[in-house]
Amino acid sequence: METLNTNRNSVHKKLHPASERGHVNFGWLDSHHSFSFGHWYHPEKTNFGALRVLNDDIVEPSMGFGTHPHQNMEIVSIPLFGELAHKDSTGTNGIIRTGDVQIMSAGSGILHSEFNHSNEKKVNFLQIWILPKVAGIEPRYAQKTFTEAGRINKFQTVVSPIDEEAIWINQDAYFSLATLDPGRELSYAVHSPDQGIFAFLISGKLKVEDTVLERRDAVGYWGNDAYKFQAEVKSALLVIEVPMK
Repeated sequence: METLNTNRNSVHKKLHPASERGHVNFGWLDSHHSFSFGHWYHPEKTNFGALRVLNDDIVEPSMGFGTHPHQNMEIVSIPLFGELAHKDSTGTNGIIRTGDVQIMSAGSGILHSEFNHSNEKKVNFLQIWILPKVAGIEPRYAQKTFTEAGRINKFQTVVSPIDEEAIWINQDAYFSLATLDPGRELSYAVHSPDQGIFAFLISGKLKVEDTVLERRDAVGYWGNDAYKFQAEVKSALLVIEVPMK
């Protein structure tokens, strides 16, 4: 962890280079892990506040994850390309497409499966786990389509506990997407002082405060009330804001 001195606060930073992510390839699944998961463990990368998992998964055509259980976890899926078929014990049976965001509150317990819906093309999606605010809730599922136009040179909130335009989550967590043109700047303000941000660069190259990120790099910041972003080239960004305690 690195601590930065500013005029306002003591700001903490944790860099997560793409090259340092965990990596597994099972043939049908090629996955990179930002945090310890499955067969990969790193003692300094177990979580970022309430953010527990961020997996960058590529699944081969017609392959996927068979039925398996989850409990007391908020699980968000964001397809980057391709289509993902989802089925769970709440009775949900549908397709998640590029542009969609899905959340599953595992709560007291849920069974689900995920497969590449295509028998020709790969699917790439981000699988993100957030520790819940309240344990043991009734399992629930939600999915919504968000337009690319809604995030051009601005933050588009896609997951939130309070924003009715976003998908609800059982935690004081916020997911925001942005697509920045070269040279454009944005500022992100956290919702409360004990929240931090984990900025994951999907594509492009940009600067977060004093840190330059390239494709699939990430950085976590906490201890300040707002953070600045500046794109060097056209860039796609995911910002996850979570409680740090």
